[in-house]
Amino acid sequence: MNSKLLLHRIFTLMLIFGGFAFGLGQTRQVIVDADTGNEVDDFYALVRVFVDTTVHITALNAAHWQTSHWAEDRTMENSHRLNQQLLGEMDLQIKTLRGAPARMYDWGDRAQHSAAAYEIIAQAEQKDRITILVLGALTNVASAVFIRPEIAEKLEVYWLGTTMDFETGTLKRNDFNALMDPFALDYLLDSNVTMNIMPINVAVAMEIGYKELSNAIGNGSLGRFLLKRWDDHLDGARQSRVLWDLALTAAFLRPELGKTTVVRTSRDSGNREINFYKNIDAQAIYQDFYEVLAAFEKQQ
Repeated sequence: MNSKLLLHRIFTLMLIFGGFAFGLGQTRQVIVDADTGNEVDDFYALVRVFVDTTVHITALNAAHWQTSHWAEDRTMENSHRLNQQLLGEMDLQIKTLRGAPARMYDWGDRAQHSAAAYEIIAQAEQKDRITILVLGALTNVASAVFIRPEIAEKLEVYWLGTTMDFETGTLKRNDFNALMDPFALDYLLDSNVTMNIMPINVAVAMEIGYKELSNAIGNGSLGRFLLKRWDDHLDGARQSRVLWDLALTAAFLRPELGKTTVVRTSRDSGNREINFYKNIDAQAIYQDFYEVLAAFEKQQ
């Protein structure tokens, strides 16, 4: 058995028996912020973080994707409903909160005042540091910092978005998550928030075929539920897609599945050092997902 496969087996046993990777009884507290209604990948990313025993999710915030040309009415409410649906399917209890209904405002009080933003503020005021996984627009986090600028240095954000040319250090912002709230991204780049970014040109390695995924997870009830999300999506007939957000959650939970590098951004992008994921082991991420999903379903 090779060392990578052995590590997967050990981690799966830790999941089944409730082990903790960061010391007995110690978990990382995390807020998750997801635009679950937008795409198929959010469900997979959320399942991966929900079943992990090394983290405790203190809030699940709903994010909008209202700026998209493909948006339906009340996208944040759609994400909020799907967050609750997934928790119900998994029989889990996690606090769910509504986020901003749309991007930040153009002038004046630019913040979107929402339950999600004030939850971030409340936790930041009570703790020395909080971690937030953001799978969509940065509106909820940026609004919290806009309302209470002093919390910025307490926040560590892991986010999927932008494209980074590592040879030239050029940061482009023409991807979906960045375009959902350009000001929110600019505001956080210029802030003291610690940023860890998974660029789109790295996460694209997560492309997978429907048949391959179905063969791997289709025998369990939760796996079939996840596949139905693919089937029911507006482009459900696609034979392959990229499960973008799974790359972020998996690399956050299992740092050995991705490699990061520090890039000093340009003057119009904060002019500061930011951690970027430079590459990921997509095959290992999927193998990890299959094993933790199987372990969770075995316990049900």
